[in-house]
Amino acid sequence: MKQSQLFTKTRREAPKDEISKNAILLTRAGFIHKEMAGVYSYLPLGLRVLKKIENIIREEMNELGAQEIELTALQDKNLWEKTNRWDDKIVDIWFKIADGNLGLGFTHEEPLTRIMAEYISSYRDLPAYVYQFQNKFRNELRAKSGIMRGKEFLMKDLYSFSRTEEEHANFYNKVKVAYEKIFNRAGIGNRTYFATASGGSFGNISHEFQTICDAGEDSIYITNKEKREAKNKELGIENLEEKKSVEVGNIFPLGIRFSEAIGLYFKDENGENKPVVMGSYGIGLGRLMGTVVEVLSDKKGIVWPREISPFSIHLLSLSESAKAFSDEVHKTLEANKIEVLYDDRDLRAGEKFADADLIGIPAQVIIGEKSLASKTLEVKNRASGETREMTLENLINELI
Repeated sequence: MKQSQLFTKTRREAPKDEISKNAILLTRAGFIHKEMAGVYSYLPLGLRVLKKIENIIREEMNELGAQEIELTALQDKNLWEKTNRWDDKIVDIWFKIADGNLGLGFTHEEPLTRIMAEYISSYRDLPAYVYQFQNKFRNELRAKSGIMRGKEFLMKDLYSFSRTEEEHANFYNKVKVAYEKIFNRAGIGNRTYFATASGGSFGNISHEFQTICDAGEDSIYITNKEKREAKNKELGIENLEEKKSVEVGNIFPLGIRFSEAIGLYFKDENGENKPVVMGSYGIGLGRLMGTVVEVLSDKKGIVWPREISPFSIHLLSLSESAKAFSDEVHKTLEANKIEVLYDDRDLRAGEKFADADLIGIPAQVIIGEKSLASKTLEVKNRASGETREMTLENLINELI
């Protein structure tokens, strides 16, 4: 894509109504637009990052044998009353429609359990694993953390349906490993801890994936640094190392609470009726994206890990005389299916460098007078600042 055709523009000044680093940088770089507190639209660059995160998660969910669906956002009051989660005293984040009979879903245990009750009747129908990517709605009062805490946000929610606690535990551990892979691929695995926490409205206990971050709203106690294990501060443990953190994922063992309430039973090998054992597993995609910006950015701007960067290459043409060669490089990269943002704008070199550092694509390919003479490219690593000279052929071989 040519940067001259990108309708978004970078900003030199931070938005006055933003206080979080992720919202400031993502807005300045043209990734997101704030509609209101806790509600953001994703612009072309931001949507590319969000889709990269979605694809990583989808790959890992499919690897688990889970099947993708899409449920409705509108929720029926009568269904949620069966689990007592329509009550505002139990769940205080509902967005309810004016007539009081419908709400916008903040999670989907209830409706999916009702659906599965129509398809699960025998032990032969189990286990089953289903997931979706869908906008959730939560009336958050603390929507001051940019895209890390929103009133409307895209979430991946996975649900498991098992015959026994043992079968459930086996899958639960597989999801733990899958989540670790996701956070490693997103560039924050070495900062993310597996933390024990309370289950809230979902049950008695849960586990969270907490990323160490100064801007985090949570606090965890480190119990095993080598294995990256921790416990949420809400469990009241003392005399351990405390860290500020952001919850980037969670997994809940739901037991039979929802199955019994909604009527999800199966007949076992002996013909006995038993409730299905359930689990719930969530990742907020925007929160993960915002956390990456919070923990990996530097004074110059965003630093994207390669797998979730909007483009693989940021191509900078520094002079009019370099334009023809830059055009040629751009066409060759795209012909080799390499994602490239080509800064073909008529701006000074310093402005292009500043914008490239703000946008944060991991590799900057710089073409100036020196490149014309030698027919080599200057390739700068955004994270380290290190530069190398290489041929276009060598660059392509590194990227494909």
